Amino acid sequence: MKNIGFIIGCFFLVILFVSAVFAPILSPHSPDQINLEQGLSSPSSSHFLGQDKLGRDILSRVLHGGRVSLGVGIIATVISVSIGLFVGSLAGFCGGKVDALLMRLVDIVLSFPGILLAIVMAAVLGPSVINIIIALSILGWGGYARVVRGQILVVRQEDYILSAISLGLTPSRVIVRHILPNVFAPVLVEAMFGVGHAIVAESSLSFLGLGIAPPMPSWGGMLSDAKSFLLVAPHLVIIPGIMIIIVVVSFNLLGDALYDRLAVRKQK
Repeated sequence: MKNIGFIIGCFFLVILFVSAVFAPILSPHSPDQINLEQGLSSPSSSHFLGQDKLGRDILSRVLHGGRVSLGVGIIATVISVSIGLFVGSLAGFCGGKVDALLMRLVDIVLSFPGILLAIVMAAVLGPSVINIIIALSILGWGGYARVVRGQILVVRQEDYILSAISLGLTPSRVIVRHILPNVFAPVLVEAMFGVGHAIVAESSLSFLGLGIAPPMPSWGGMLSDAKSFLLVAPHLVIIPGIMIIIVVVSFNLLGDALYDRLAVRKQK
């Protein structure tokens, strides 16, 4: 029973990743092909998920939008984890004034409401894939730094770490070779949840017109375009909304499963 969440999460994520990678091949139409005469059409044999207000194929736009949402979420999370690993390792290993200074910086970053600060940064930088990745990366590293620091404060007291230091190994080598491999598991769990949060943040910004610039498809942008036609063509809202829910829940299930395995391993 404990593996059900892991299996379900992996199943949907594999499908989503394959669909995103092979979107140009799987898409029955071009995501930007306009047909105003068939705007707001319901699902049919030629357009399985219907068409939007400009007559663009919803299925094609969902597949290409998945590339954007997954790409932004994963890249932003990888950058955030990298910054968090560096800052958290430096703070946890050095301690003292370095630790205090870096943790105050983390407190400042975490004290701001994430989505509001993301909106401000996206508005200043402008709507584009690169800018939204920068905004989400700058906002997301604080939590990872705190997790890494906490883990290092525990691990650095272990005998093998003290032995490595006594042998004269440089701090950077001790951190990279002996500490980070033993603290990476909790960071990986946190990253699974972080990808889901980043995708929601990207969709929110795109919904507000501050994320991915049109005509590039994104799930949040599709929701924004469809909000005026909720009663006329509800499938325009339901389909991208379901996709966002599926991907976020899948990453959360995967994170929960990894957390359970980590907890069991610690008990042993």
